[in-house]
Amino acid sequence: MRMRTFIASALLLLGTAAPAAAASGDPTVAALQTALAQHRVYTGSVDGLVGPATQAAVATLQKEQGLPVDGVVGARTWAALGPLGRHRLGSRMLRLGQRGVDVAALQFLLAEHGFPCGIFDGTLGMHTGAALMRFQRWAGLFPDGIAGAQTLTALARPIPAVPLHLAWPALGLVGSAFGPRGSAFHPGIDIVASLGAPVSAAAAGTVRFAGWNAGGYGNLVVVKHGGGVSTFYAHLSRIDVHPGQVIATGAQIGLIGATGHATGPHLHFELRLRGAALDPSPALG
Repeated sequence: MRMRTFIASALLLLGTAAPAAAASGDPTVAALQTALAQHRVYTGSVDGLVGPATQAAVATLQKEQGLPVDGVVGARTWAALGPLGRHRLGSRMLRLGQRGVDVAALQFLLAEHGFPCGIFDGTLGMHTGAALMRFQRWAGLFPDGIAGAQTLTALARPIPAVPLHLAWPALGLVGSAFGPRGSAFHPGIDIVASLGAPVSAAAAGTVRFAGWNAGGYGNLVVVKHGGGVSTFYAHLSRIDVHPGQVIATGAQIGLIGATGHATGPHLHFELRLRGAALDPSPALG
């Protein structure tokens, strides 16, 4: 397998832009950001993008550790990160309880492929282990919770495209996009709208779930569309459908709310392909 190499010294030279291929977020950069955050010198989003905040954090770490402040992430800078910076992705089998920037890179890759594991912290704990096994099942691998060559090869494959066209499920602005958010990963989009505004099905399908979700989604509707595709409509103030009901595109399924873990009225909208969360934005129109 052709592994992604960790950040070469030229990549983080102050003032040097990241390559275009990293525009969607590079796990090696995300791993560095995670380690810098653990050292309390980086407070930005773990997004895998080289920017001023990441470069400034590298410089701060170097200054604190008595290294030349050149913004270059070389062997001495990695060593300054302590045990967390010791291992590179692919240099060892990753198992429950291990810690390092290779684990942080794994966490980021899992999230990008639709299996977020909570906080990016560089520790292979229970949440990361569970996400890893879900991905392994999704990829047709034995779900042993160990990230070896087969798992990393599967994670190097392109992220699937959304296989259907979607109608907007609510009228409003996108307040939070799909992707990295702080030290975690947002697996859907948040559409900000007025309390009680209608929410409609983004595509025709069958209601698989309609009720209360104790995991933070609050009042939740899940619609199955076939081909392994499902859409999720969370934080509703009211649910207008029932499980087993066949609905058309645009059919009202509930009202905008702020139930569950929500700070204000909005619709949290997710799209999943066989359980993997994909960015629904390219399919919306």
